[in-house]
Amino acid sequence: MPDISDVNTLLDNMVRSIQSEIQARKITDPLMIGIHTGGVWVANALHQRLGLKDELGTLNITFYRDDFTRIGMHPQVEPSSLPLEVDDRHIILIDDVLHTGRTIRAALNEIFDYGRPASVMLAALVVRSGKELPICADIAGVQLDLSEGQHIKLSGPEPLSLELQESK
Repeated sequence: MPDISDVNTLLDNMVRSIQSEIQARKITDPLMIGIHTGGVWVANALHQRLGLKDELGTLNITFYRDDFTRIGMHPQVEPSSLPLEVDDRHIILIDDVLHTGRTIRAALNEIFDYGRPASVMLAALVVRSGKELPICADIAGVQLDLSEGQHIKLSGPEPLSLELQESK
């Protein structure tokens, strides 16, 4: 299994990959958006390292999830905050763990309710096995093939740390 203990190294590798993608796609002034909660923590770290000029956007996809009737609502739902228009903007969407793809689907639905971006680049700190939807990260800090009953937990915001957990 790849080393997940050094989150700073994973973030630094992601920064290099994001910079390469931005350059290859000839993108200027991308808008970075983090998905609550862990994705915002990761996005904050990446946003600072990249020195992006526009304010970081945040999404709370609670009302866009396809399973909230089964799992219930969090008692304190934080609102989404997109500081700028998304129309014709190149967006870097950040999540902590890409697993089934359902969170990303919900985030894309919400982003498109705000407008029509020129492009969306997806970056995730961890991409793990178990995909249910055809959604892939453009950039990943680490890819993990986990068995059923294994989960990754991100703790933060400062310091960020990853932990492999086993269900009993």
